[in-house]
Amino acid sequence: MFSESAELYDAIYHSFKDYAAEADRIADLIRTRHPTAHAILDVGCGTGEHVKHWRALGFEADGLDLDPGLLAVAHRKVPAAQFFAADMSDFDLSKRYDVVACLFSSIGYLQTISRVTSALRAFRRHLAPDGLVIVEPWFAPGVLRTGKGATRSAAAAGLRIERTSFTSISGNVSTLRFEYEIDDGQRIRQATEVHELGLFTVQEMLDAFEAAGLVTTYDPVGIFDNRGLYLARSVA
Repeated sequence: MFSESAELYDAIYHSFKDYAAEADRIADLIRTRHPTAHAILDVGCGTGEHVKHWRALGFEADGLDLDPGLLAVAHRKVPAAQFFAADMSDFDLSKRYDVVACLFSSIGYLQTISRVTSALRAFRRHLAPDGLVIVEPWFAPGVLRTGKGATRSAAAAGLRIERTSFTSISGNVSTLRFEYEIDDGQRIRQATEVHELGLFTVQEMLDAFEAAGLVTTYDPVGIFDNRGLYLARSVA
């Protein structure tokens, strides 16, 4: 999925995304909604940036992701944490957590609402008593603009990187094509990645939470880019 950018991921996303501030906001939510919470599982953890910040705030945070390249970076970055290689739609760990979080629209990679429901059931299975599920969704239908998007620039490990995005939509799936220009000072190479994310309405997401046995509230603003945020607990 991030075949070209696993080692460049942090440089690119730190150019426009404040992981520390997001981790602080989620931590504040957790302290308000579940004051005794200590253990967090970050599903779709990427390079472990939120895990790193939550551990600095005193939480015991672990991560789960499907991408081995991103997990390799996460292991190096946060060696004290456990990182699990698994598909978020159906995983079985030996631990339960006070909070299961899935941020930065990772849930959208499941593409269908049936797989989202399956993932939410897996989240619920991994909750400790009175646990909390936090999900940051991808955009709903009708929000994304198609065509050429932003160009992001970053520098890392002696490289200069430019990434330009292009968006297309077919049915309820959005396709993001990232075109990279990577300059190592001697030559410039081109690379391409394609990411496909499902577009789900708020009601579809709320129905999926209910089908998974979770009672949910929805914040339409959320913590980044007005993507919204779902907070849920198991049905008593």
